[in-house]
Amino acid sequence: MMLFKLSIANIVKSFKDYTIYFFTLILGVAIFYVFNAIESQTVLLNVTSSTSEIIGLMTDILSGVSVFVSFILGFLIIYASRFLIKRRNKEFGVYLTLGMSKRKISIILFIETLIIGLLSLIVGLGLGVLLSQLMSLLVANMFDADMTKFSFIFSNDAFVKTLIYFGIMYSIVMLFNTFIISKCRLIELLNSDKKSEKVHLKNPIVSSIVFVISCIVLGRAYYMVTAGIQELETVDKIFLPIIMGSVSTFFIFWSLSGLILKLCMSIKNLYYRGLNSFILRQFSSKINTMVFSMTVICLMLFVTICILSSSLSIKNSLSANLKELAPVDIQFSKRVDYTLENTANREEDELALLNLDVVDTLKNMGIDTTEFIDESVEINIFSTPDLTIADTFGPKLNEILANYRYLNPHSQEKIISISEYNELAKLYELEQFAIESGEYIIIADFDPFVKIRNEVLAEHQNIEVFGHILKPKYEKCQKGFVEISSNHINDGILIVPDHVLADIKPIQNILAGNYKMTKKEDKIELERQLEKKLKENDGNFTLIKGNSKLIIAEASIGLGAMATFIGLYLGIIFLLSSAAILALKELSESADNKKRFKMLRKIGVDEHLINRALFRQIAIFFATPLILAVIHSYFGMKFSIFILETFGTRELMRSIIMTVVFLLVIYGSYFLITYFSSKTIIKERI
Repeated sequence: MMLFKLSIANIVKSFKDYTIYFFTLILGVAIFYVFNAIESQTVLLNVTSSTSEIIGLMTDILSGVSVFVSFILGFLIIYASRFLIKRRNKEFGVYLTLGMSKRKISIILFIETLIIGLLSLIVGLGLGVLLSQLMSLLVANMFDADMTKFSFIFSNDAFVKTLIYFGIMYSIVMLFNTFIISKCRLIELLNSDKKSEKVHLKNPIVSSIVFVISCIVLGRAYYMVTAGIQELETVDKIFLPIIMGSVSTFFIFWSLSGLILKLCMSIKNLYYRGLNSFILRQFSSKINTMVFSMTVICLMLFVTICILSSSLSIKNSLSANLKELAPVDIQFSKRVDYTLENTANREEDELALLNLDVVDTLKNMGIDTTEFIDESVEINIFSTPDLTIADTFGPKLNEILANYRYLNPHSQEKIISISEYNELAKLYELEQFAIESGEYIIIADFDPFVKIRNEVLAEHQNIEVFGHILKPKYEKCQKGFVEISSNHINDGILIVPDHVLADIKPIQNILAGNYKMTKKEDKIELERQLEKKLKENDGNFTLIKGNSKLIIAEASIGLGAMATFIGLYLGIIFLLSSAAILALKELSESADNKKRFKMLRKIGVDEHLINRALFRQIAIFFATPLILAVIHSYFGMKFSIFILETFGTRELMRSIIMTVVFLLVIYGSYFLITYFSSKTIIKERI
C-alpha cells in the first residue's frame, strides 16, 4: 500500500515530465482505435455488396499495417521510458541510499507505468471513439453511402485489439524498466546529473569536405529521380538513389556539427548578438551526439510528407477524374477483327456472330439497348500492321527509344474518323475538331506519352494511312479520349478524314450512352441484370465487354480509400514518432543543461532573454531535420508525380496544403509542449 501511495505521489509530482509521454500514448491509442474501427463504423451504412467487399479488403490491409504500427509505437514507448528513468536517476539513488531494494523500485515503476498506461488507454480510447464518429462521415462521403441510418458506434473488435496490442507494449516496457533498474549502480544514479555525453569535436576542414561530397551525392540522387528517371527501369535500380539519399543525409548531419559552429563564429555580428553564441554551441553539441537519430527523423518526416501528399492526391485526383473521364453511364465495346486466328475453322453461324456490331450482338443476347439507353453514339476503331508507333515516329524513333526504353515500337496505332470522333466528343462534352483532307490529329491524355508524341509532331512528321499521305494539323497532341476510365490512359489515337477509312473494315466497335433512368438504385439493378446476361453468353463468340460509370466509380473509390486511409495511418504515426523523439531528446537536454541556464541567471541575463534563447534553440532543433526533409520531399514528389501520372495530379496542391496542416498541428503541438516543459525544467531548483 505504501508503494502504491508513493507511486501516486510520484506521478502527481512528476506530471510535467509525463506530459510528452502521456500525450504520445493518448494519440497513439486514439489513432490505433480509429483506423481499426473503420469496418465497424460502416456496418449501418447502406452500401452495395461490391463496396462492402472493397471495405473488407481495406480493413484487412489496415489490420496488417497495424502490426507494423504497433512495432513503431512500441519502440516509441520504450524510448520515452528511457527518458523518464534518466530524469529520475537521482531520485532512485536516494531510494537506494535510504535502504529501499531494487525490487521495490521496480514495483514502484511497475505501478506508475500501469497507472499511466491505464489512464492513457481510457483517455485515448475515449478520444478514439469520438474521432471514429468523424471518420464515419469521411468513410460515408468517400463511398457515397446513405447516412440516414447512422448512429453512434462503438467497435468491440477495435477496442479488444487496442487493449491487446497496447497491453503487450506496456508489458514489454515494464520488463524493460525492471531490467534497467536491476543493472543500475548507486554511484551512477547519484552522479547522473554530472555525467554528459562525450562530444567529439570534428575538424572543420574534414567536415566541409564531407558536407560538399554529401551534397554532390545527394544532388546526383535528386537527378536520378527527376531528369534521369528514365534510367530507373527496374525496381532494384530505384533503390540506388534511395540508398544514396539516406547515406548522404547521415553525413550531412555528421558534418553540420563540425561546420555550422565554425561558420557562425566567422560571422561575428551574428555569433555575438544576444545569446546566439550559447544557442549555437548548444545546438552544435546536440547535432553532434544524435547524428543517427537526426537522420532517421529526417527520413521519417520525408516519408510522411510524401505518403500523405501522394495518398491524398490519389483520392482527390480519382474523384476529379471520375467526372471528366467517365462522362456517360455505359459503354460497350466489341472486337470485330476479321483476321482473328482460327477463323478458317469457325462454323458459318459463329463467323456471323463475330461480324456483328455491338448493338446487334447485344440484341442477339436478348439485350435491347433502346429500352434503357437514351442518347448514344456508336463509333468504329481501325488499325493496320502498316501503321505502327515506329511508322508514326519516323526518323525520331531511335532517339526516342534511347530515352524511353519501355516503348513498344511494334504497337499498331488506333485510328478513328473525324466525323465519328466529333459525335462522341459532343456526347462527352469535349472539344470538337475540323481537319482538311490531307491532315491528321492525335488525341491523347496520358502525359508521359503526350510528351513523346509532341516531340514527333513538332517535326511535322507525315504518315501514310491506308494509302493516304497525311500531315499533322497541330504541333502538339490534342486532349481527348474514347474509352471511359478512372485514369488518363489514352496514349494516342489518330483522327483522320472520313474518306481515308472508306471501305475499310474496323477492328473494334464501341457504343457509349446515358441511361434513361436517373435513380442510382435503378441503375444498379439494371447493371446487375446486364452483367448476368453477359456472363450467360460469355464464350459464345460475342467478344463484347461492358464498362460503366458506376463500376469505374466503385473501383476508383476503393483504390482512393485504401490509399487515403493507409497513407493517413502511416503518415500520422511516422509524424508522431518523429516529433516525440525530438521532444524527448530536447527535454532530456534541458534537464542536463539546468546548471548552464542557472549560470546565465547568475551573470545577470534577463529571464525574458533566456526564454527567447530556449525558444530559438528548440525551434532550430525541430526545424533542422524538417528543412532537409522538405527538400527531399520536393524531389520525392517529382518522382511520385511521374508514378502517379495515370491518376492525374491536378489536386496535388490541395493535398500538399492538407499535409502542411497535419505537420503544423502534430509537429507544432509537440514543439510547443516541448518548449513549455523545457521552460519549467530549466527553472527547477538544482
